[in-house]
Amino acid sequence: MLSRALVLVLAAASLSPAWAEADDCGDAAALVQQAYPRARKSADGASFTLEPHTSIALTSAYGDPPGLVCKIWPAHDDLLLVAVPLMDTSQPSGYAHAGDIELLVIDRKSRQVRQRLLQPGLMDDDAIAIRKVELDTGRYALAPDVSAFGLRIEMANNSLPNPFSETDLRLYAVDGDALRMVLDGLVVAGNGGEGDTNCAGSFHTSQVSLAMSPAKHHGYHDIAVVERMDTDNPLPDSNGECQSYPGKSVSQTYRLRYDGSRYTVPARLKALEP
Repeated sequence: MLSRALVLVLAAASLSPAWAEADDCGDAAALVQQAYPRARKSADGASFTLEPHTSIALTSAYGDPPGLVCKIWPAHDDLLLVAVPLMDTSQPSGYAHAGDIELLVIDRKSRQVRQRLLQPGLMDDDAIAIRKVELDTGRYALAPDVSAFGLRIEMANNSLPNPFSETDLRLYAVDGDALRMVLDGLVVAGNGGEGDTNCAGSFHTSQVSLAMSPAKHHGYHDIAVVERMDTDNPLPDSNGECQSYPGKSVSQTYRLRYDGSRYTVPARLKALEP
């Protein structure tokens, strides 16, 4: 499968994405207890358990499933965005994990949950493992009165001869008392290829720029996307030194249109299914 390395650039209205992990959570334990009154804290205080077998980690170490992620929403700075990985502890230990993510929009003053949305299966992984979960609070101005925020999930394998990684973006907007997804699984970062682990190989990357277009469909601005694709075929020279042999860059343009429910993602840029 062709791998794609994509870098998101928000060009319109000087937009720039911003990501965060647990830094804005404050008292993360109190936040979890407020949002999940029936949660039981572990003896070491590092996680909570929801019956019958769901775990919420406040932080995470390398190799563990990601923990709680929080970010103040600049577009609505009275609100705190929280991504809560809900891991299924009934699964056998090993490389594979199973779990969901619940997104919370919390009033920063009262700490009450205003909106929440469960995303089933987003924490499922196996040989291509989830490395990081981030909130993207770039100013995604979809309409004059509608701003969205993003959830990024980074996945990668551990293969040296066939490296692969992918970061997927999903966008969410507040709709009255509800939170809903408006963009599902656009690949925004990644890399891949095949090599001999010493030098020789064939690798491909791409960069994607996104900008809000003046054109609208169903009241939401289109999103203009330009994908730049690059290749490299490194080989050792006569002295045994590894040399890069990049190919010619190729660009392709897309337009994401809102269909009244979600933005349609081109097949080439669709994320791996969880």
